[in-house]
Amino acid sequence: MLTPLTLLVPPASPPSLFSFNRFSHFPFSTSISATTTSASVSRRLVLAIKTQSITTMATQEEECKGNLKAQLAKLFEVSLKVTVPNEADVDPLIAACTGKFGDYQCNNAMGLWSKIKGKGTQFRGPPAVGEAIKNNLPTSEMIDSCSVAGPGFVNVVLSKNWMAKGIQKMLVEGIDTWAPQPPVKTAVVDFSSPNIAKEMHVGHLRSTIIGDTLARMLEFSKVKVLRRNHVGDWGTQFGMLIEFLFEKFPNFEDATETAIGDLQAFYKASKQRFDSDPAFKERAQQAVVRLQGGEEKYRRAWAQICEISRTEFHKVYQRLGVHLEEKGESFYNPYIPGVIEGLTKQGLVEESQGARVIFIEGINIPLIVVKSDGGFNYASTDLAALWYRLNEEKAEWIIYVTDVGQQQHFDMLFKAAKRAGWLPQGDNYPKASHVGFGLVLGEDGKRFRTRNTEVVRLVDLLDEAKNRSKAALIERGKGEEWTEEEIESTADAVGYGAVKYADLKNNRLTNYTFNFDQMLNDKGNTAVYLLYAHARICSIIRRSGKDVEELKNKGTLVLEHKDERDLGLHLLQFAEVVEEACTNLLPNVVCDYLYNLSEIFSKFYSNAECKVIGSDKETSRLLLCEATAVVMRKCFNLLGITPIYKI
Repeated sequence: MLTPLTLLVPPASPPSLFSFNRFSHFPFSTSISATTTSASVSRRLVLAIKTQSITTMATQEEECKGNLKAQLAKLFEVSLKVTVPNEADVDPLIAACTGKFGDYQCNNAMGLWSKIKGKGTQFRGPPAVGEAIKNNLPTSEMIDSCSVAGPGFVNVVLSKNWMAKGIQKMLVEGIDTWAPQPPVKTAVVDFSSPNIAKEMHVGHLRSTIIGDTLARMLEFSKVKVLRRNHVGDWGTQFGMLIEFLFEKFPNFEDATETAIGDLQAFYKASKQRFDSDPAFKERAQQAVVRLQGGEEKYRRAWAQICEISRTEFHKVYQRLGVHLEEKGESFYNPYIPGVIEGLTKQGLVEESQGARVIFIEGINIPLIVVKSDGGFNYASTDLAALWYRLNEEKAEWIIYVTDVGQQQHFDMLFKAAKRAGWLPQGDNYPKASHVGFGLVLGEDGKRFRTRNTEVVRLVDLLDEAKNRSKAALIERGKGEEWTEEEIESTADAVGYGAVKYADLKNNRLTNYTFNFDQMLNDKGNTAVYLLYAHARICSIIRRSGKDVEELKNKGTLVLEHKDERDLGLHLLQFAEVVEEACTNLLPNVVCDYLYNLSEIFSKFYSNAECKVIGSDKETSRLLLCEATAVVMRKCFNLLGITPIYKI
């Protein structure tokens, strides 16, 4: 029985995603009189900071772990409080530098100048504000030097010794110490969601791959992720499927996947019969009533059809290494009446042309929650699912991964939930997000299909990628060098990884062209190139003959050469990249980072001045190789790609 509907009240001041803590624990007086001078306030603040800088900065860096931007933001937040003590809530604007002046940049000066000019400030323009921000920075071993450029941009050069220590600490303690720290404990990721008795197509492939990666990024961030497969397992179509099953298999419980054959063909045949035979149509409609009424025979037939579909879906999920928990439309069906009743009591549901609807401000069509014939629809189910996820599963972030064509539906759904008080206004938690994605196109620029216009079966598509990968390995002579198991596992990793990466490297909102030759190319921005790059790094470490685990604890990593330092900086930026990808729900950000990492490593390794094996810096450079491999493996893990260790 449905429990009473409860309203979820947002926190009074919910934190933004991945926000860092404010310095509320500093003993700043909140009762400074109006006559207190700016200079004396500054002196008082400086004194407070100086007396706590040693202990507090260490604590802050621990809180931020590997995130360079967040650690610098902590330092600049202290400086900004001193520089403009009368300006409240000034967030540090920290960005990675693209020029040659530094590694990071604080860009607050211009914005602050526009706020304080004309208020009797001691400053005479943005450059002077920038100088003050620079001069008021607390001492930190993180920073090597600072300079001010242009209209007050504060450029920061990080200490290479500090960077080296940070990388080595990660090697000892593990890359999980670089994970983001979001303010949510539980999230639902609703993805894949195929329809029972229909083949999974490339649209489901995108939803499955993107959704799995988003779930992996959140799981890496220590969020409990409920991976939900909202399958289409309820509705009027099951009447015709059940009746057709009875007709073809009188002993329907003996009907197996092998006996039924192609589910898609079975569905089409039943639909054709439904459209052409009035008597069959009437029996099918009665079957729906009996199924929804809970009649045992019809429930068993429905379960049989669902189970055969699950077997087909599992073949895809097994190849992709994706894990989901099914909670389909039928699961939420019992909750719909109570949810609709609750919304009606709140005055949200209105009558319109025989249907019951919720009007959404700014949208000229209503959200239909009960059809004119009294039946429920997608909106009914989605409202019940959203209510359940908020109230029963206590999710703070609910993410729906579907094609961009459903954007308006989810926009209306979320606005209805906000009207009901289930979700807070604005972008506060708990919140719901729609992750849209574009089409998969064929080389002709049209929706990807086979020559006979049928949608491509995903299992066939994935097997083709694996088979091509295996053929390439055998062509390179690996059939004689490797065991059959090694060839199969490498073909799996490369073939399936190639399909995933070809999708994920694009901004999800864009369409992308499916092309086996491009995705399986071992040059350029492909999974094949990146997997081989990782295997080469592993080969370097093996050829050294050194125990890398021993080196982590006894060796010392240094970043003396420019190419070493460039590689070290990029490694340290991993944490903020994952945070950005999580915040914006964009897996391609991780792909861009991974490809750039392999390019920066290649530049380092190919430089004669950075010789690894046999050089006087061998230990340090082997540690840098290992750190690169560790970060690459974590990127592969987030993207759902299995790394390979030899080529």
